Amino acid sequence: MASEKGVMLLDFWVSPFGQRARIALAEKGVEYEYKEENLRDKSELLLKSNPIHKKIPVLIHDGKPICESLIIVQYIDETWSDKAPLLPSDPYQRAQARFWADFVDKKVFECGGKLWKLKGEEQEAAKKEMIEILQILEAQLGDKKYFGGDIFGFVDVAFVPFTSWFYSYETCANFSVEEVAPKIVQWAKRCMERESVEKTLPDPKRVYEFVCYLKKRFGIE
Repeated sequence: MASEKGVMLLDFWVSPFGQRARIALAEKGVEYEYKEENLRDKSELLLKSNPIHKKIPVLIHDGKPICESLIIVQYIDETWSDKAPLLPSDPYQRAQARFWADFVDKKVFECGGKLWKLKGEEQEAAKKEMIEILQILEAQLGDKKYFGGDIFGFVDVAFVPFTSWFYSYETCANFSVEEVAPKIVQWAKRCMERESVEKTLPDPKRVYEFVCYLKKRFGIE
């Protein structure tokens, strides 16, 4: 396993799930060792640290692995609780934050993948679904600065990494996020003003290049 003391993150640069952990660690000011994984040739450390799913991200804290991105973010919030709380203290508000983070988890990534993997009527159906997802999230955001109000928190950390994929979604499926969910775009811009987000999220054009690479690799034209 990793060294017995300290913090290490096993990750992959374009992963929105790994970016959640990176943003949370940055918000807390936690220093850590970053290990970039080759997902086609996974390291022994990754396979030992996450033997069930064999996926990134994995946070290793004092030699102990924590898996699954939302669980990692909650662990970070609880372990370094003296700074920048991500989950609200009120139990009901905490439950609501977990609900919406789970909604993002279950909906955005899978539907986004369909936008660049599918064509024709199937892609149109996926586009309709994505627009609905974005509009549901926009209604939840409302006129608030962040999803939890004035404080950048758990739902923002869960969702904001996907905003660097918006350009790919739009380009592949021919629609505009700003047209269908303008408040989400404004929220994304506010999040990007935070150093933790700005330094973590990759350039949307670079993400699109990665999507094009995947399409070529999987024979999707």
